[in-house]
Amino acid sequence: MAEKLSMRLQCPVPKMDFDVIQLGHGSGGLMTHRLLKSGVFEVLQNEFLREEHDGSIVDLTGKTAITTDSFVVSPVFFPGGNIGDLAINGTVNDLAMCGAKPQYLTLACILEEGFALEDYWEILLTIREAGKAAGVQIVTGDTKVVEKGKGDGIFINTTGIGLVHPQADISVSKIRAGDVVVVSGLVASHGMAILSVREGLEFETTLKSDTAPVHDMVWALLDQFGPEIRFLRDPTRGGLASTLNEAASQRKIGIQLEQNSIPMLDEVEGACELLGMDPLYVANEGIFIAIVAPGIADQTVAKLRQFPLGKHASIIGRVVNDNPGQVVLNSSIGGKRVVAMLAGEQLPRIC
Repeated sequence: MAEKLSMRLQCPVPKMDFDVIQLGHGSGGLMTHRLLKSGVFEVLQNEFLREEHDGSIVDLTGKTAITTDSFVVSPVFFPGGNIGDLAINGTVNDLAMCGAKPQYLTLACILEEGFALEDYWEILLTIREAGKAAGVQIVTGDTKVVEKGKGDGIFINTTGIGLVHPQADISVSKIRAGDVVVVSGLVASHGMAILSVREGLEFETTLKSDTAPVHDMVWALLDQFGPEIRFLRDPTRGGLASTLNEAASQRKIGIQLEQNSIPMLDEVEGACELLGMDPLYVANEGIFIAIVAPGIADQTVAKLRQFPLGKHASIIGRVVNDNPGQVVLNSSIGGKRVVAMLAGEQLPRIC
């Protein structure tokens, strides 16, 4: 709350004759103009948005990565962030998984009638700060308003564009037996932070989302190791287990994980045990999986640990010829189990 108050004091909510979003704000008329002028254009101002056009013209030279994503998280505000920085970081990280450095984003907001102007303003401010932190510019976008009951406060869609690192050669087809699986940080923090707020659960320590941009770490790995970084993926929906299952299935190889090597906060592990949930299926928003050549595995971890976000980076498994298409976990109690793809929805509306 103190963080939010501080941000509002620096950029207070504009004085308007309404406290909530109204249907008229989606009409394309005067109310829309005022909302955009005092909100999006004022808060996110740059040379592209200053044109107030339906599109933007940008300069790109070289191989380019493009991604698009939609964010429907509930609740909109959660410990460690909100839907605004989640949207920016999520899109930036999808570009990073292509080996690209993000440059430009589009931003589209679908607002529900009755959504509090103060909350909308807070989200815009968070978007601005997250964009600055990631070094990315929002160049164009869209705003729509739907009737009360036909949305859930706010939905956000983004499209990101970035230039691919000249040494990047990232593809599931590059994975081979003997490669090493590295995770850049603590797993399951985001999903459990969302769940704790949604369900009103209280723990001794406040669980926080790990939402953060990871492209600087990826770029550093590619600078040093180039194509020996075989595969990158951020384990968002479906968590670590589903992400690795997708790779194993596509490549027709086996992946063997070591449970004792997977980094996780004690509070997160305890919360998962309390709720009967497997942390391997819980969503993340500020870590990534790298499958790398065996000769650089230790160096990859050492490089990641030079970054604050990578201080818990660890080797968690290997690619094997056994059990093609499957992920097998060597458990902490000595047994083995197949970690299958997530069936159904474990945590709805998580990102």
